[in-house]
Amino acid sequence: MKIVLISDTHTHHNFRIPKGDILIHAGDVTSRGTKAEVDVFIKWFQSQPHKHKIFIAGNHDFYFENAVKNNLKTEFKNLIYLNDSGCEINGLKFWGSPIQPDFFKWAFNRKRGEEIKKHWDLIPTDTDVLITHGPPHGILDLTTIGLYSGCKELKKKVFEIQPKLHVFGHIHEGYGTTTINNTFFVNASLLNEKYQSAHIPIVVNL
Repeated sequence: MKIVLISDTHTHHNFRIPKGDILIHAGDVTSRGTKAEVDVFIKWFQSQPHKHKIFIAGNHDFYFENAVKNNLKTEFKNLIYLNDSGCEINGLKFWGSPIQPDFFKWAFNRKRGEEIKKHWDLIPTDTDVLITHGPPHGILDLTTIGLYSGCKELKKKVFEIQPKLHVFGHIHEGYGTTTINNTFFVNASLLNEKYQSAHIPIVVNL
């Protein structure tokens, strides 16, 4: 299956998206997390021609963090939204989570250590494609100030289950790919650290 990977679009929609069977967005679909921004994103994402379209939220996407307590809509026609949840497409098992380590006062923050580990413990061991907003520690997570900002607990879980593909974003300057053990890692951020459109979608065949 041809899978197209994007992340961190932050209300920008002037990208050339390659054709494929599945389109995955790894979070930060908005800038301020408002319903208006979400509505624009949903309309744009639904307009893409891919048969299956999956997305998760990111630290900018407050609408989705507030969804449960405020009874907001998180089901959208012809889209799959994952929040510590999974789905299966043509035998491939997907799992998505918006959680990342504390990062200022943004959405979906969790303390490093046991608090965030509870979310990674939910990831099934037979996951083929893992979608998280934040990266694992030391993997495509180096910031412009020289810090590896990813999650150590997430890295432990990924190394344990070894999914075929792990896609994330969050650290815009970490854009790129690498392979470790049996996992292909992708930081699919389309904007750079200055929030300018600078990168292209990444295509993977599984």
